[in-house]
Amino acid sequence: MSSRPLACAGRRFVLAGAVALTATLALAAPAAAHAEVEADKPQALAENVTLSFVSEAESDSAGFTELRVVLPEGIAPADVTLDEGPKGWKLTATKDGYTVAGPALKAGVDGEHKIKVRQLPDAKELAFKTVETYSDGEVSRWIELPTGGKEPEQPAPVLKLKAAAPGAKPVSPSPTATVSATPSAAASTPSTAASESDASPAASDTAADEDDGRSSGALVAVMVVALLVLGGGAWWLVKRRAASSSES
Repeated sequence: MSSRPLACAGRRFVLAGAVALTATLALAAPAAAHAEVEADKPQALAENVTLSFVSEAESDSAGFTELRVVLPEGIAPADVTLDEGPKGWKLTATKDGYTVAGPALKAGVDGEHKIKVRQLPDAKELAFKTVETYSDGEVSRWIELPTGGKEPEQPAPVLKLKAAAPGAKPVSPSPTATVSATPSAAASTPSTAASESDASPAASDTAADEDDGRSSGALVAVMVVALLVLGGGAWWLVKRRAASSSES
């Protein structure tokens, strides 16, 4: 039998073994955890949209206690409300997004919650950077965005949107955001006016005091001069009478 067929059969056997080994390792390796987001209306400028978030549990010994989400540009924290979440969990607005937190979930249980968004911005896709905190203090950050065509190791949840419907327009800003911004601007004006009005009387009082001081000083000087003149005249008169008495 020729050695050539044996060599070919050997190569096929090695290749088949490598494929089988790769498949076995792939099945044996644990699936990588990740965070995801979905929408019931994934369309730009859509209103009253429900976003569903899922954070897959990574720890076998601790459960989620908090999920922090950074909202993309175009969605304000005031425009978000909690629609559904784990029992006992509450939503708290932050400067750049929100947190949902509460009693620790059981180890291995995924963290799931839904929020209602007033309106999605006019964009092609939205990234929701997510930070997960476990009951043992471990923190998992799904905040990376693709760069240079490379997929990140811990990608942020990304929601792809369809083009806006014909005639769709951005709604007016949230009333809550408008009210919160107005008082601070209005409050600064009275305080400035008050400080300026307070400064004016103080300046006039100082000027009046200085005028009074100058007037009082001039009066004292006149009185001193008058006393000196009177004193000199009296001394001259006494001396003259003494001289007259001695002559007589």
